[in-house]
Parts: sequence; C-alpha cells; structure tokens
Amino acid sequence: MKILIIGNGYVGNRCKDAWGDEAVIAECHVNNKEDMLALLDKHNPDAVLNSAGVTGKPNVDWCEDHQMETIVGNTKLPITIAEGCQERGVYLLHMGSGCIFYGDSPHEDKKWREDDMGNPTEVTYSRTKWAADLVLSTLENVGIARIRMPIDWMPAPRNLIDKITTYPKVIDVENSVTILDDMIDVFHQLMEKKVSGIFHVTNPGNLKHRETIALYEELVDPSHTNEWISNDDLVKQGLATKTRSNNFLASENLEKIGIHMRDVHVAIRDTMEKYAKAKKEGKSDPVGPTC
Repeated sequence: MKILIIGNGYVGNRCKDAWGDEAVIAECHVNNKEDMLALLDKHNPDAVLNSAGVTGKPNVDWCEDHQMETIVGNTKLPITIAEGCQERGVYLLHMGSGCIFYGDSPHEDKKWREDDMGNPTEVTYSRTKWAADLVLSTLENVGIARIRMPIDWMPAPRNLIDKITTYPKVIDVENSVTILDDMIDVFHQLMEKKVSGIFHVTNPGNLKHRETIALYEELVDPSHTNEWISNDDLVKQGLATKTRSNNFLASENLEKIGIHMRDVHVAIRDTMEKYAKAKKEGKSDPVGPTC
C-alpha cells in the first residue's frame, strides 16, 4: 500500500517512521484543490492520511486569539484535501479529535458514541474540529479517526506524559486516551480496509492523570512532584482561558470491523517502560508541537 501523509509534524512523522518506505510525507503545503491534485498525481497513493492541523502553541488557548488560522487549518484544509481525493477516487483518512465532546454523554455508561452530536459550545479548537467532521462524514471513501490525549513512548511536546509531568499544577480528571503505537496500527488497518465513517481510536478503558503520573514516578523520575487541582480551578486560577474537554469515548465502530486496541492500563505501562528507556538514551521528537 502506498500512503501519502499530509502534515509534516509529530503524528505524521511517527507514522512515517513506523510505515517506512510504504509512506511518504507531502513535501509542500496544500493551499487549494489544485495543490492536492498535483500531490496525488505525483505520488499516486492508495490512501491519504491527513494528520495536519492547528492545535495551538503552547496549547489550545492560542486558538482563541488566532481563530482564522485555526479555522483554515482544522476546517478548510481537510475539506480541500477531501476535494482532491474525491476527484481522484483516493481513500482519505482524516485525523479528528475526541475533544469535540464535553462532559458525560447522555448514555447510561456516560461514553460518547461515534454518531453522537458534538457539543463544543465555546472553544474555537473544538468547534473547528467538529465542523470538519460534520462535512467529511457525509462523504463516501472517507474515514474519520478521532484520537484523544496522545500518549507515546517518544518524549515530545505533544505527548501527554511530557505535558502533565512538566506542569506544577495538574487537574485531577479521568479520560479516554490514545496510545500512539496502537493508533499507528489502527490507522494502517483503516486505510487497508478503506472503510468510511467515524471511528474512535482510543484504548478501551479510562485513565486518570493520577495513574499516569504515578507510573512516571515509579519508572522515570521518583523525585517528581506536582499539585493536584480540580478542572474548575484550571480557569479560576488563570491557568487556562477556556475549560478543557474531558470525556469517555466508546469505540463501537472499530469493533464492528474487527479492529481491536489494547486495554489502556496494559498499554500505558508498556508505553511508560519504553518512555523511561527513551529518556535514558536521550531520544526525543525533533519535530516539535505541530501536528
């Protein structure tokens, strides 16, 4: 399978490293449909992965002051990529976000399903990701893979491990998360199968920040300390301008097509052990916080 990756950032490069010669990262930006068609004609891929987007620097609060840049990167760009893929009949896998959901779902188990409507009432980043989902989910030959709080063995600014272990104050919450090794494998399977629809690419089970940091202190840095605060305190104490998305996702559509991910507690220990080794060896993501 030949894969064209749009997005020369953290996730795109991690996928390229895993897939080797099977994948190539687009060498230029996509500003319009003609740019996308030129890339497709040059590389003739069997599938396209869109891992590009705007998450903000250093965090999503940046998006509130850069709304148009966020809209262009998270809503307009995926539509433009889809235009070209639809015209050439090439399968597109778009990397979405579970951050379109806030709080508990109306279901008894509190988990959000793939066909539930998003509720990003005020956060620019979440609204732009939801807008792209609404449009792309109407198309055939397009898959949307929503991830949540990526956790990786490779130290990197966007890695949840690096994020929460560098904050002096951490919110005491529980969430669905995505282990990157598992995500990379799922992305590949989705492109092989060329399945349309929305997929929650999160590991089964929920993970507390306390569990992640406890593992970090056990396996990486026993001297680590932090203060625990509530989610409400994040905005009250001026640590964020807008509330953060915290939620649980059900991955029903992956199960329907026979794709499975490891239990989150098994996967996080394996990942943290590899992370500890990578830290000792001085490995880190050279790309930075872009996606």
